[in-house]
Amino acid sequence: MDLRQLEYFVAVAETANFTRAAERVHITQSGVSAQIKALEHELGAQLFDRSGRVARLTDAGEAALRHARAALDAAADLRDAIDDVYGLVRGRLRIGMVIGCEVAPFFDAFAAFHREHPDIDVELVEANSGELVAGVRSGDLDLALAGLAGEPPEHLASHVIVSERLVALVPPDSALLGQEIAGRARLPVTALPSYPIISLPVGTGIRDVLDQARAALGVDLSVALAATSPDTVAGLARRGLGVAVLSESMAAAYPDLTAIPIDGIEIPALLALVWQDRSSPALAAFLRHCRAVF
Repeated sequence: MDLRQLEYFVAVAETANFTRAAERVHITQSGVSAQIKALEHELGAQLFDRSGRVARLTDAGEAALRHARAALDAAADLRDAIDDVYGLVRGRLRIGMVIGCEVAPFFDAFAAFHREHPDIDVELVEANSGELVAGVRSGDLDLALAGLAGEPPEHLASHVIVSERLVALVPPDSALLGQEIAGRARLPVTALPSYPIISLPVGTGIRDVLDQARAALGVDLSVALAATSPDTVAGLARRGLGVAVLSESMAAAYPDLTAIPIDGIEIPALLALVWQDRSSPALAAFLRHCRAVF
């Protein structure tokens, strides 16, 4: 057996699908299937139950998976140890970024890293925060800048950049709210169900905060309009289509709208970098640039 076969085996095990595994490792589906069959022949055991649409691990596959991951980690550690000896930073990085991200320091870190290591292939992937965290866990992404609710995900390394409360945004002359609420210094979360809510989509940190608060407080809160960009959320509120709910720092970008802090939501909205505990020299170098700006 070789490391390539183990990589394909782990990819199929984590995606439960030969086609998706092939996309992850950048070869054809038939190539992945052939290598898995060769590995099964060498081990003398079937690793996957292929009878359904989902590739499920057999008992032998379950037993093999932990050791396959350990072998791949050991091989990566070996490469990293040699790179450390010679001061090499090489390879490729897949960096995830939440859709609609406008965090200038992150772009500054990205540019500084590229200037220092122009030969490293860096791929930037945009997705919602839930998908980004899942990508880091699976190894599809090396690092992600994600919006989170309450606290960083368990079993991943993290660096929190922002932790803040949610605010409601309305035009200063909003007829939607009227003087009863528009004149208040703070808006109770229990008042939100009375108005159309405009926010970011499911899978983003701010939306997760809203959903968790709704569940915890028993508030009948629904989002009437969802948009992936804070600019779009603010633009819809600016036109009187509802109450925008964003974080404090996001709201600061729209001085023409009135920001009203929301009382009763204690869960903070976080913006954080997340990655697996073990990191390559390339990722370590990228993190150094991130920490220099955050």
